[in-house]
Amino acid sequence: MKILIINGANLNLLGRRQPEIYGRESFEDYLGALRARYSEHTIDYYQSNIEGELVNAIQTAEGNYDGVVLNAGGYTHTSVVLRDAIAAVTTPVVEVHISSILSREEFRHQSMIAPAACGTIMGFGMESYRLAIEYFIG
Repeated sequence: MKILIINGANLNLLGRRQPEIYGRESFEDYLGALRARYSEHTIDYYQSNIEGELVNAIQTAEGNYDGVVLNAGGYTHTSVVLRDAIAAVTTPVVEVHISSILSREEFRHQSMIAPAACGTIMGFGMESYRLAIEYFIG
């Protein structure tokens, strides 16, 4: 199985940014552990702070990956174009969030991309990514 993890804006700062919410582990360290745990599968990774580049990554996944794990960061709450990109491809996308967006500020309660994703996993810290991978390889 071939899975693409896409992280959006500011997620390149994991481990340093608001550790009380997002933890102290860098995503690169966590990604290494995921790849070791699921060594029989291919797990690729892409991160960008630029909305259009995230759209390109979702579109490029079509036909190249069995599934996409997407943490769109702040774009979750604002991006119609990410929602449209997910709806335009047949590759299934699972939306993930490290924190529970429902227990945060009110403006974070709405996900623009959730209706286009095949599911949402939130609030389990970095393990949200692992749970999404388990969905695909289940």
